Amino acid sequence: MRHTQQLLRSGPVVAAAALAAGLAAGSAAAGPGISVSASGSTVTVTTSTCTQVDGSWGTASLLTSSQANFTQGRQVALTGTRTSQTAAWQSVSPGTYTVIVVCSNNITAGTQSIAVSGAVRSTPTISATSSPSRGVAGGLGGGVKDYGPVTFAVGGALVGAALIATGWVLRRRSKPYRL
Repeated sequence: MRHTQQLLRSGPVVAAAALAAGLAAGSAAAGPGISVSASGSTVTVTTSTCTQVDGSWGTASLLTSSQANFTQGRQVALTGTRTSQTAAWQSVSPGTYTVIVVCSNNITAGTQSIAVSGAVRSTPTISATSSPSRGVAGGLGGGVKDYGPVTFAVGGALVGAALIATGWVLRRRSKPYRL
């Protein structure tokens, strides 16, 4: 009878300890172990609780409301240092997501929900424009340069002077040497 009373007395203590351990584990999983932010269509998670195991910090997963577990989400490896590890997802559609971070030692660093309101970056549309009035100038990169009348006058004078000088040199060479 004595053993039965000890078990009855220790039963509530064990149950209370198990309940406290369960609550502690739940709060660690959903607590301040991770920080999640959204900027436009990019979601970023930061943690400092993971330790590196075999060169890996761990993995973060981005889950939609229809996904039930870590493996169904978009998974990204954590990168960083001993004091801070991060992961990011780009081109995330607007909606509510859950971010879960599991360290490489299989400990869940945290779980947090995030609402994304930014638009997904779309492919830019190209619209037709009128063609330039003076055409497209050639050259490196196909850059267009608009030269004024002064530039053309100076260029024409230089070309003319070069032609005259060339004619003079060729004329002098064609005459035979006189001694």
